[in-house]
Amino acid sequence: MDFDLKGKVAIVTGSGEGIGRMTVLTLAGEGADVVVNDIDLARSEKTAEEARALGVKALATKAAVDIPEEVNVMIRKVIEELGKVDILVNNAGRGVNWEAGKTPRPFAETEKEDWDYTINLCLYGVLNCTRAVLPNMIQRKYGKIVNMISDAGRTGEPFMAAYSAAKGGIIAFQKALAKEVGRYNINVNGVSAGATQTERNLRASEAMKAKLGEEQFQKRHEGMLKVYPMRRLGEPIDLARMCVFLSSDVSKHITGQTISVSGGFSMVS
Repeated sequence: MDFDLKGKVAIVTGSGEGIGRMTVLTLAGEGADVVVNDIDLARSEKTAEEARALGVKALATKAAVDIPEEVNVMIRKVIEELGKVDILVNNAGRGVNWEAGKTPRPFAETEKEDWDYTINLCLYGVLNCTRAVLPNMIQRKYGKIVNMISDAGRTGEPFMAAYSAAKGGIIAFQKALAKEVGRYNINVNGVSAGATQTERNLRASEAMKAKLGEEQFQKRHEGMLKVYPMRRLGEPIDLARMCVFLSSDVSKHITGQTISVSGGFSMVS
């Protein structure tokens, strides 16, 4: 199917690697000019270079989505250099601050600083970026906003209560926003992921394997797969394809929806 994204400008946050990177490359493959956002400019540049090789314009940016001032500077730069914003994919986010040595643990063992990290990045990051692009979209009466959520926000995930709350908040936010901005021909939807084999998660798996040993790790992995009807974990391309679908006019009559791409992990009526 031709998603006809030639001439569109798409921003993907947290796209130096993982699902975000694959979304950038899939959008570029459909002809969209892309903006790669990451807190690591070297990662942004690497992904942007890959996108340029597909024949589109690609702008590499560095901005922390939980800092409104940095987001606003990024959006102004995008509009100055590329003229508009057609598509925003709010992908940046994570459950815990792994770099600070944090790991998922019972809520009773967490502190406010843990909640702040997760909620600022996952929920306020979406609010900041969406607020920054909306005036341009409303003025032009066109826009696609796609939020990367998580099945944790639909069903709740033990040991990740704040993350579940943040992702659940995005689901409610996009429903409200879809009702506000539909009159301006702006669609707002969410893609809900299950466990996905991103570079970060693969690194975490290798660390876990080293800690548990091969046999114990395999038992743990096989037990995890049993909760997925498809009996496999997601790949970044699985999520990227849905993001591209929701970024196109093929899905122009879909708004306010959360679509799980998680191998059947969550089946929400």
